[in-house]
Amino acid sequence: MKSTLKNIASIQTGVFAKPAPNGDLVYLQARDFDDSGELTGSLHLDILAERVSENHILRTGDVLFASKGTKNFAAVFEDQNPPSVASTSFFVIRIQNEAILPQYLAWYLNNPDSQQFLKSFARGTSIASISKAVLDDLEIFIPDLKTQELILKIIQLRNTEKELKKGIEILREKLIQQRIINAIQ
Repeated sequence: MKSTLKNIASIQTGVFAKPAPNGDLVYLQARDFDDSGELTGSLHLDILAERVSENHILRTGDVLFASKGTKNFAAVFEDQNPPSVASTSFFVIRIQNEAILPQYLAWYLNNPDSQQFLKSFARGTSIASISKAVLDDLEIFIPDLKTQELILKIIQLRNTEKELKKGIEILREKLIQQRIINAIQ
């Protein structure tokens, strides 16, 4: 099945809020994520809930899309995260169709082909930005749920493989350095 994003999800912008010293909510910004869209570091409750509409508080399964700047990525808001709102750097995509998994949508948006397509429509002189209209009209290929789950499993296994290869390379480098030191002593 193929559908435009606007037919399977609602898209809203994040909010602009000023930090408060003893907040109730986390104010997620692009800098809180690494290049692959994973949350990094510790999050701080720095926004007062009373200053934010209930509709802007993130729900499990919301997909955040960083639309501004050169680092455009999608990430899924998970239930283990503290109560949060997204900054204006993000569009919040709330899926309204049970035929698509949030993790699949995030993967689809992060896919190099989708990224290239979206970046080709980025506009702005100092900070490039992808508009809501471009996201609305993005065509999403939606396989059945079982296929989506298999795709996500393959991606998970591939990421595990990359981490293992990185670990092997670090150990190999240590071994070589140790052998060189042993040879010169």
